[in-house]
Parts: sequence; C-alpha cells; structure tokens
Amino acid sequence: MSHDAHVYSKSQTEYEYTRRVRREAMRGQVTTFAIMIFLTLIAFSAVAAGFSEYFIVPILLLLAAIQVVLQLYYFMHMSEKNHGMAAFFLYSGAILGFTLFLTFLTIVWWN
Repeated sequence: MSHDAHVYSKSQTEYEYTRRVRREAMRGQVTTFAIMIFLTLIAFSAVAAGFSEYFIVPILLLLAAIQVVLQLYYFMHMSEKNHGMAAFFLYSGAILGFTLFLTFLTIVWWN
C-alpha cells in the first residue's frame, strides 16, 4: 500500500464551477438532441406529404448535413478545447470526401 496517497477535495467554488460547466454542457446536448429530432420529423413529414422527389432529395441531404455537423460538434465533443487537431483532420476529410463526390458526380453527369 502506498503511504503517500494524497486525497484532493474540491473547494466550494471549484465544486460550483464544475457543476455549472456540466449543467451548461448538458443543456447544450439536450437542446441539440431536440433540434435533431425536429429535423428528423421535418424529413419524415416531407416524404409523407408526397412532394416531388426533385424537392425532397435536396432537402433531405441538407437536413442530413446539418445533423452530421450537430453530432460532430456536440456529441463528439468537438466544441471543447484541445480538439483542434482532431477537428482539423475530420473537417479536412469531409471536405475531401465532398470534393471527390462532386467530382465523380460531374464526370458521370457530363458523360
């Protein structure tokens, strides 16, 4: 057993600060979750309403892109500090993937 074990107890100020930060983070996640549920309901109602597929497909892709950004930013903790390099690689990959998709779509469309 270690006789040099130190027990650290937080002061009341540190405890209140930690609690406030966690409450704000939880509020942000719950709000984001509610927004994503609302976007999903919009997508389902657009499909169920029987609109033209030329209208529905771009709307669904836009709503999906918004949800991906919200999930990455809040649920994958990209909004926190010290995630700059991970965010850089993630967004670089997303831009590269979108560029490749757009390139292949253009090649197939023009031929």
